[in-house]
Amino acid sequence: MNQESTTELTASVRNFSVQLSPTPRGARLARLLATEQLRSWGLPPDPARLLVAELANNAADHGRVPGRDFRLTLYVVGDTLRIEVTDTRGQELPAPQKPASDAESGRGLLLVEALAHRWGVTEGRFPRKTVWAELRCTPSEPTF
Repeated sequence: MNQESTTELTASVRNFSVQLSPTPRGARLARLLATEQLRSWGLPPDPARLLVAELANNAADHGRVPGRDFRLTLYVVGDTLRIEVTDTRGQELPAPQKPASDAESGRGLLLVEALAHRWGVTEGRFPRKTVWAELRCTPSEPTF
């Protein structure tokens, strides 16, 4: 085989996926599990854990359907971390909105927009939707 014509695949692909209950407890568990998974991969937990917290909280609050869980998936391909949260309320697609100055909520997607390099929504096989965010990531510095 001619060595000049061979291509080596050097990018590592890592993934993690878990199904959780669409409750505040499930959203909190999503953040905790994501933080530990990122640490095990040698990646810094921030700002990824903030994105996971917001997307999981939205799935628990706005994507909740009784008896149906949501799924958290993390992918690392090359230097990109992709966070996906899939719920079963596909008819309600999220969109950032400017909340009233005295509102106590409604700023989550603005936070996602500010922290992520890219984000969006993918409609799945009804009734699913996936809200995703991507970050460029570099390994954590070792601590001594």
